Amino acid sequence: MPMGVDRPLAVFFDLDGTLADTAEDLAAPIHAMRADRGLAPMPDEELRPYASMGARGLILKGLGVAREDPGFEPLRLEFLRRYEAAMLVRTHLFPGMPEVLDALDDAGIRWGVVSNKFERYVRPILAGLGLLERSVCAVGGDTTPHSKPHPEPLLHGARLAAVDARQCVYVGDDLRDIEAGHAAEMLAIAAAYGFCGGDSPPERWGADHLISQPLELLDLLRLR
Repeated sequence: MPMGVDRPLAVFFDLDGTLADTAEDLAAPIHAMRADRGLAPMPDEELRPYASMGARGLILKGLGVAREDPGFEPLRLEFLRRYEAAMLVRTHLFPGMPEVLDALDDAGIRWGVVSNKFERYVRPILAGLGLLERSVCAVGGDTTPHSKPHPEPLLHGARLAAVDARQCVYVGDDLRDIEAGHAAEMLAIAAAYGFCGGDSPPERWGADHLISQPLELLDLLRLR
């Protein structure tokens, strides 16, 4: 699907670090958990790159406990309980994203969200941002039997949108987003403005395109 020639039938976004800046609300449970344990405060900027990895990455960075450690599961449950109680305190769309969504709507291009976050979190966040009714799907990491980088969540989103996955675009800020996009035969775009955690920079993910801000997506799709 050559960009700027054939417009996609749908554009799907990762949630954390791509559609919305959720980093501060994701970091807040770690700050509280560190304080309860007598640990020194940790700057948000140190936690931010790990936000796209969810509880696993944030607990590893903020509390030094890996998923394989015996004490991880109680910490994960505490993290999720704290996060679910305050998911929309500082979460907001990235600058330019409202204009992107408006342009997609105006062009008749469907759009939706495919996240590895549990669906029970994805839906209220989109609702709080005023996007749930506009989004053609709100797929979470537990919506299907698989999570990204498996292609099934993206393929499920395409089915909900009633479009051919091969004529869709997926935008994400993590290597597994690009892997999932390619596995689903979608055009995969790396959101370099996002959290972009992990060992390799987005330039090395093999994405079809790289954008440094949301509005660049409109240039790729020739919507402005």
